[in-house]
Amino acid sequence: MTPQDWATIAALVTAGCTLVLAFATFASVRSANRSARTAERALLVGIRPLLFPSHLQDAEQKVFWYDQHLAVLGGGRASAEATDAAVYLAMSLRNVGSGIAVLDGWYPWPDRSVMPRDHEPPHRFRRLTRDLYIAQGNMSFWQGALREPAEEVFTQMRASIDARMLMGIDLLYGDHEGGQRVISRFSIVPAEDGGCLCTVARHWNLDRADPR
Repeated sequence: MTPQDWATIAALVTAGCTLVLAFATFASVRSANRSARTAERALLVGIRPLLFPSHLQDAEQKVFWYDQHLAVLGGGRASAEATDAAVYLAMSLRNVGSGIAVLDGWYPWPDRSVMPRDHEPPHRFRRLTRDLYIAQGNMSFWQGALREPAEEVFTQMRASIDARMLMGIDLLYGDHEGGQRVISRFSIVPAEDGGCLCTVARHWNLDRADPR
């Protein structure tokens, strides 16, 4: 074989090795990316909250508003009261997720029977005066109030409370890092004993793929 032939063979071998190395690098990077995504999903699952009504056998909780209004919530219970100056709403909740739930906002529906299938955009939710935290596996509460009698929703919610109608509350919350936001749709259900129960109907994921 001539020197030129050997040079050609060497060039082909080098090109082949380079191609093999390129494929190996691509496979390694792809595997690393897959592992990183798996690790990220595992991390997010570990701090993901999910709210449900508390259990009926859970302990009572006392809920105070800044104007000293008081509601006592039993397990699985809600409170809906109205005066000329304010509408007071509260629900006893449990975090069944694996991370801390930070409650941020809420949207009231005076008549649960005519609620739309979808939720309102997050920017239309009412901000809580303070963030409410519910630890993993623990129970706590949500509370809200309407204090503008001139608002249409104030009049509607007060009329629903007086008529003991089924009402809806959409809660906006997320994990302690401000991500994995969820909207959960709850109902305040009048009970035969004169009080109210709370139930949950649906959850929407805002910051990741949602099945609905």
